[in-house]
Amino acid sequence: MRYLPLTDTDRSAMLATIGVDSVDALFRDVPEQARLNGPIAGLSDHMGELAVERHLSRLAAKNVTASAVPFFIGGGAYKHHVPASVDQMLLRGEFLTSYTPYQPEVTQGTLQYLFEFQTQVALLTGMEVANASMYDGATGTAEAVLMAARINKRNKVILSGGLHPHYREVVETTCGVMGMDIRAQAPDWKNAEDLTALIDGETACIVVQTPSLFGHLRDFTALCEAAHAKGALVIVVVTEVVSLGLLTPPGEMGADIVVCEGQSIGNGLNFGGPYVGLFATRDKYVRQMPGRLCGQTVDADGKRGFVLTLSTREQHIRREKATSNICTNSGLCALAFTIHLSLLGEQGLTQLAQVNHANAVTLADKLEAVKGVKIVNDGFFNEFTVKLPKKAAKVVSKLAERGILAGVPVSRFYPDMEGLEDLLLVASTEINSLEDMDALVRGLEEVL
Repeated sequence: MRYLPLTDTDRSAMLATIGVDSVDALFRDVPEQARLNGPIAGLSDHMGELAVERHLSRLAAKNVTASAVPFFIGGGAYKHHVPASVDQMLLRGEFLTSYTPYQPEVTQGTLQYLFEFQTQVALLTGMEVANASMYDGATGTAEAVLMAARINKRNKVILSGGLHPHYREVVETTCGVMGMDIRAQAPDWKNAEDLTALIDGETACIVVQTPSLFGHLRDFTALCEAAHAKGALVIVVVTEVVSLGLLTPPGEMGADIVVCEGQSIGNGLNFGGPYVGLFATRDKYVRQMPGRLCGQTVDADGKRGFVLTLSTREQHIRREKATSNICTNSGLCALAFTIHLSLLGEQGLTQLAQVNHANAVTLADKLEAVKGVKIVNDGFFNEFTVKLPKKAAKVVSKLAERGILAGVPVSRFYPDMEGLEDLLLVASTEINSLEDMDALVRGLEEVL
């Protein structure tokens, strides 16, 4: 009983204290169909540790990993090659022994890489100032909406139909409980929405995404001008940060706040996390920006040093003055991002983005040659939407049986919405070879 020190009496007392009848009651918010009904197959009530490890390893081996088969899944999380040097440099002593800067000036290694990280993010997004990272892109988007409402004291939020639905749901959850008026638009898979007409004097912000969930590329210059004319802010979301190696940065379009998911650089898929949110804004809004901001200075001897310039979390200042209570920076992921981007350099990032785009164009041409398959997009970066003659979810399942992970059915994001069942999101990064693409084409021809 070395791992289970509590007695039945202890458990009963704990359950009584929190006001539930059983442990099962703690899981009532989990949908019934997602709960395990009975013991794990093959495990008895009493087994040795080695036997349990072997059994669970056999179960785990049934999973198909992203590195083992042709992989074309995107939809907000992208598989890129991360050099081994990134993980090795994460082990350097000045990084390995440092934690989050609660006594900031003691951890100069941490402050230096966060300063470099902020600089990289500002350059990538075309903005004036960036913070020392957020949890991820989705929570960063919700924080951006709250920040916009603080700036212009308004309540109405317009969410583009091209915004990733997970981001939309996080915004609705976080900002909805604050009483904000969230206006989410229908899925914009045809790239036809016009948000300008929705802007009025009550609009706090408009949240848009490029490339959109469906892979469409958008120039938001005119939208930003229209929003600013009515005092509204524009938040631009980027879920595939490698795209900024080629595309016009949101800052040059006139965005007020830019939020990105930084997972694509330096970080693996990691089964969905941890990831790292990039957050940048205009200098005039810096006091309303959530998170930390590290700065560079000199000490009494004139030597370069780094300081925690701004920290707007309630751990550091009065709660009522805090701009966020969930802005812990994803330090390790941010460091991996910084190392990988430093190794790439500006030219390397551009070349990486070019390879991504070229691979996606090649794949799109191959897929469109398959009878009944149509590419929806006029333009895209490394992900696009395919219209199939059959339901995409069933096609993906059959291809998975053949050892091909073909993409994300749009119906997975919108299970209750009609008219999207035949749409498939397909991503092709630098990891995809011509052999991978040909395998997808052959498999698709067989399934269709």
